[in-house]
Amino acid sequence: MEAITGSIKPSRMRWVMIGLAFLATVLNYVHRLSFNYLSADGELRHLIPNEAFGYIGTAFFIAYMISNAFSGYVIDKLGTRLGYSLCMAFWTTAGLFHAFVITPIQFGIVRFFLGIGEAGNWPAGLKLTAEWFPPEERSTASGIFNSGSALGAIIVPPLVAYLAISYSWQTTFILLAALGYLWLAAFWFIYYTPKQVVPEIKAKQVPYKELLKTRFVRTFFLSKFFLDPVWYFITFWIGRYLVDVHHLALKQIGWLAVIPFIISDIGNLIGGYFTQFVIKQGMPIPKARKLSVCLSAGIMAAAFLAAPFLVTSPLSALLLFGMAGFGYTSYTANSLACPADVVPKSSAATVWGIGCVGTGLGGALFQSLSGIMLGHFSTSNILTGYNYLFIMYGAIAVLGMLVVWFMMGPIQKNNALHELVNSEAAIAAV
Repeated sequence: MEAITGSIKPSRMRWVMIGLAFLATVLNYVHRLSFNYLSADGELRHLIPNEAFGYIGTAFFIAYMISNAFSGYVIDKLGTRLGYSLCMAFWTTAGLFHAFVITPIQFGIVRFFLGIGEAGNWPAGLKLTAEWFPPEERSTASGIFNSGSALGAIIVPPLVAYLAISYSWQTTFILLAALGYLWLAAFWFIYYTPKQVVPEIKAKQVPYKELLKTRFVRTFFLSKFFLDPVWYFITFWIGRYLVDVHHLALKQIGWLAVIPFIISDIGNLIGGYFTQFVIKQGMPIPKARKLSVCLSAGIMAAAFLAAPFLVTSPLSALLLFGMAGFGYTSYTANSLACPADVVPKSSAATVWGIGCVGTGLGGALFQSLSGIMLGHFSTSNILTGYNYLFIMYGAIAVLGMLVVWFMMGPIQKNNALHELVNSEAAIAAV
């Protein structure tokens, strides 16, 4: 097995490993979004009104926030193979339990546990990427595995519509859980960490308090608080938006809702490759990473700020949702690579987890605000309520972009943290 660092050529097995992370991310979004579409129309819609739907989304993100506070650290501690496997087992089982609940409170509980498990997918995928790919390839590799989120979002509408119409919403949740358990078995028997990076991966972790003192970690948290809720507005509310504003049925949504996610999936690949391209042209990695993140955030903001003025039909709405999703996935492909650029690999997943506490906090806040604002501003016209939501999500994308550009500083190796880990490792070896 060839090393992934230094001058030795990376192993071809890295593409198999990133493929496993890609499939895990597809399943993550299939489990995450199935409830949103099943409850947009039909039997579940009568059980879950808009305000309850907003609070159920908040329950998911509170769990997501709590889990990210420790999931990255646990994955760094346990290693990729065991840590990733435990995450998949937990969220798949929570997804299975969706088939056996019927009230909004019960759905809030199972969505909470789903959020606890699903939060670990990205720290685990980031750690896998850091183990198998050199720095110049990480944004591309991250884009590949994160493209599973958009592909999952593409698959869910027609898949869920077909299963719900052919069987029932309960059977749908059971069948989707079976796919998760199949992935778990395959990953457990295939995955291993390259021998050459084991010492670096198993090095002592940077203490939490030292990470929180770091400018990059604090601003990374803040940027995700503002930027990540934009994606969750797209993925959680698009089904209800199409029903409420354009009066589409679940069968129609099943096919039309894939359009923005096809566009979004392209963002994963273009965003990751754009950074790799400009690095090859001579741009320093820190500058290339920051440029890509800010351009992507600008696309997110422009799409939603323009939506109240440009949306005239379901197609125009779907295209603008897709443009915003393109910006988000391009941003994520690059932000996934940032922690490993800055901190030791032994703490990269931990830093991503800390950042995603911001994701969970922002997601919980803005999901609740979405339900409240929609109820308050939609008394006479539901379209007015959604236009206020478009403006809110465009504005917070601008705030996230400003945090990255003006507050984050250079996205480069933090020598103090690396020296801290190396010195403690040297002491332990004496």
